[in-house]
Amino acid sequence: MNRPAVRTLARYGLPDTDRVLLDLQALGLLTAGRDVTPAAAEVLASVSRTGRPELAVGALARLAESATDRTELLEAVATLPRFRGRLLGVLGGSTGLGDHLVAEPGDWHLLLEEATPGEDLLDPAAIAAVLGAAVGIDPAAPRCTGTEGARATVTGGFAINALRRAYRSQLLIIAAHDLAPTVEASLPAASLPSVCRSLSALADATLQTGLAAAAAALPSGAAPARLAVVAMGKCGARELNYLSDVDVVFVGDHPDDLPVEDRDDSRMLVSATALASGMMRICGQAAWEVDAALRPEGKAGALVRTPASHAAYYGKWAHTWEFQALLKARPAAGDPALGQRFLDITSPGVWNAVSRDSFVDDVQAMRRRVEQNIPEDHRDKELKLGAGGLRDVEFAVQLLQLVHGRADPELRLPGTLMGLRALVRGGYVGRADGAEMAAAYTFLRRAEHRLQLQRLRRTHLLPEDTADLEWLARSDGYSAAGTATAAEVFTGDRLRHVASVRRLHEKLFYRPLLHAVAAVPGDELRLSPESASLRIAALGFRNPDAALRHLAALTTGVSRRAAIQRTLLPVLLGTFADSPDPDLGLLAYRQVSEELADTPWYLRLLRDEALVAQRLASLLGSSKLVGTLLTRAPEVLRLLTDDTALLAPQPDGVRSTLLARAARAATAQESVDRARAGRRHELARLACGDLLGLIDVLDIARGLTRVAEAAVQAALTAATAQVVRDRGEARARLAVIGMGRLGGGELGYGSDADVMYVAEPVEGADPEKALDDANAIADLLARLLARPTPDPPLMVDADLRPEGRNGRLVRTLTAYRQYWQRFAAPWERQALLRARPIAGDADLGAEFVAAADEFRYPAGGLDPRDVVEIRRIKARVDAERLPRGADATTHTKLGRGGLSDIEWTVQLLQLRHAGTVEGLRTPETLTALEAARAAGLVTADDAVVLRTGWLEATRTRNALMLVRGKPEDQIPAHGRELAAVARLLGYPADEDPGEFVDDYRRAARRSRQVVDRLFDAS
Repeated sequence: MNRPAVRTLARYGLPDTDRVLLDLQALGLLTAGRDVTPAAAEVLASVSRTGRPELAVGALARLAESATDRTELLEAVATLPRFRGRLLGVLGGSTGLGDHLVAEPGDWHLLLEEATPGEDLLDPAAIAAVLGAAVGIDPAAPRCTGTEGARATVTGGFAINALRRAYRSQLLIIAAHDLAPTVEASLPAASLPSVCRSLSALADATLQTGLAAAAAALPSGAAPARLAVVAMGKCGARELNYLSDVDVVFVGDHPDDLPVEDRDDSRMLVSATALASGMMRICGQAAWEVDAALRPEGKAGALVRTPASHAAYYGKWAHTWEFQALLKARPAAGDPALGQRFLDITSPGVWNAVSRDSFVDDVQAMRRRVEQNIPEDHRDKELKLGAGGLRDVEFAVQLLQLVHGRADPELRLPGTLMGLRALVRGGYVGRADGAEMAAAYTFLRRAEHRLQLQRLRRTHLLPEDTADLEWLARSDGYSAAGTATAAEVFTGDRLRHVASVRRLHEKLFYRPLLHAVAAVPGDELRLSPESASLRIAALGFRNPDAALRHLAALTTGVSRRAAIQRTLLPVLLGTFADSPDPDLGLLAYRQVSEELADTPWYLRLLRDEALVAQRLASLLGSSKLVGTLLTRAPEVLRLLTDDTALLAPQPDGVRSTLLARAARAATAQESVDRARAGRRHELARLACGDLLGLIDVLDIARGLTRVAEAAVQAALTAATAQVVRDRGEARARLAVIGMGRLGGGELGYGSDADVMYVAEPVEGADPEKALDDANAIADLLARLLARPTPDPPLMVDADLRPEGRNGRLVRTLTAYRQYWQRFAAPWERQALLRARPIAGDADLGAEFVAAADEFRYPAGGLDPRDVVEIRRIKARVDAERLPRGADATTHTKLGRGGLSDIEWTVQLLQLRHAGTVEGLRTPETLTALEAARAAGLVTADDAVVLRTGWLEATRTRNALMLVRGKPEDQIPAHGRELAAVARLLGYPADEDPGEFVDDYRRAARRSRQVVDRLFDAS
């Protein structure tokens, strides 16, 4: 055979292959040479417009070969362009339906009939008649409602096969009218709603036919039962896909005419369950899976329930998402009156769901689950669940319906597009926004349909194969444009629509709130105050009126600031809504924005750096401390641009910078104010990094300790200079000794600075005057660091000095030695374990430590009487120091297994063994614990338990300070603060925060068991 020129085939989008040539010749579309007849040219032109031309040619050749009326078929293809468009549209768009036509070649006649423009593609009654006839149902008999009505006469595998063939024949008609306009422009376009309604009608008829076939299989002695099949999801909304699961809920009851004395619920439910199970099996093998997982209690619940059982469940136990699912419920098969009764029972709960306490939490959890369920490698290919996908549109429309449908019955519609139109008519969504979202939704649904038709496979993933993507695009009517292929043009449109949907919550949910409270110029949507209040409450704000006032304050007016805020806030409101405390977040955002109103870069940074804005909203909705700090440390916002910038500053570099800034000040007060400002900046940076999960708890402690040391050093330098200026000469050397958590390098956000002061007169100075000068310096240092200013104070606490508050503030090294040798109590040895020079004269600090070593690390170990005394004091602390009303199981410092328990245990080991174990000579708790393990004083398992408990308590204590904005050791019993602490510590937002409390108690309980064993035995 002579091969035609490549360009002859290429003109019609066909590859130059032997298979294609043979098929074309078999169809009479090519001569043995290279000529195309005029009649064949029209057919090939239609072929060229199909989704996959070579597929259309091959399927048509196989159909012609199997058809008994081959001549009639080919004549119709050649002379009836509208029929040709329908047939070739299917053959070039779906291998599954092409295979069906080859297997059932007489079905091509079904495509000769025209659908009525503007109406459903198929008449529901005609569909039911075709499917019923396939299994031998008498069309004149009443429809099956359970054990009553018309039953199938064809049963078993024969019924399933017959129903499958009939189902495919009707699916063929719908797909043909859907795909045909891309092949023949003269054919009316089938709208997405008409396609979906026809698919839903086909599903209803399939369910009804399956029920009749299941009823025929019931044993003769089965108890009488009525069964209603309530469609849910897309089928319930009459928005079904080509290859969707059909979601249903079953309701069973006795026949109305059955005497009361003959009614046995158990036997009736056995029959109804057999009917439901049989129907699911038959439809699953003939068409698609019937999914009843939306029933009460899900897959673990009874398949069929009575109306009373449904009423009890939905009245007491149902979750918010279950009521949201019921938004689309409708009777689809079986007993329609029983199905309506189910709707009457559940409908009030649907429209009151927004008033449920769990509404916001359930809605937010549902949104998170949608995204979490997407595998990472599918995120960019998901048409349904991905960002900007179908579920985003459906979720937003349903949420708006639930919020406003309570008061507006016009919104109580099941379908997404009809619901969106109702929202536009009611003024809840702007006309332009509604049109944009409807266009995006229609595009995505059509693409989903074409994907599923390709191989009659349930999928929502865009194909990776370039040829399949081109097939999808062409089946949807796309063609090459310039140098771009149809797939590339399609992809461009898809990205545009996805971007529209990504702005979904801004467009449809958040932005109208601003229009309700701000004087927005132009023809924009304005919600009523009542509607705005409902919507803001649905986001999780407990005080909607206050939230609306904050929005008004931020967005009202025509200033540039107000305009930028109107752009930012729709995005940020969603982040506030997802945070533990939306009210706190919005209030703090208003305070920060007002404080920085004249800072030229603030709003520009938020507008241009989306990550900064999102992080800021999340931080403010999680932490009172961050909101307080950022109003005075706005420069930290610049570090939120990326993780590297936030983590770049190191403790030693921060210390050097802070001291250099303080040294350039003219007065002591100005110097310390600069130091405190630097400390505030570092506190804010560390807090932000902590909240974002970027900085480890030990690094937080080191950073807080180093910046506190730097502030003390700056204050000491400034106070010394002031006293020297006032008194004319420098008479004393002074060293500041860090104690407690400061000495141990374990500061938290709310820790005080525990210190002691040691001084020596300079050579030739009067000792009394030198000591008086040192006292004046120490007193001024503390007052400068604690002076009321907008910056966080650093409270310097010297109560651990000899004789406590009654003792001298500053002593000489000789005085310390004398006191330790003659008067010191065992607890003072213990306190000195954390002593470490942090500021002032380095040589004097080293001498103090050397002298303290002799006292705190006794060479012969601790006297047994001192051990007993320390145990006695610890027992007294346990009994007396826990605040009244505190829960000992969740108090992070003084509770059972808390920080105090672990630290006292480690410190007792140090006092007893540091004289011989050099590794124990450290002020750091965890370092000492590791040294005790290495020395065999603690088992490896016990060391792990104590380390874990200490870290857990430290993290929790820091989290409490971040959330509440003030020092706190008690874990909240419940509420938003508990949820915020749990979120900060890494627990999922949709998990019960009680899981965190249980985990904390478990760690503390294990720590306490080790403490009880070691503290008494050490």
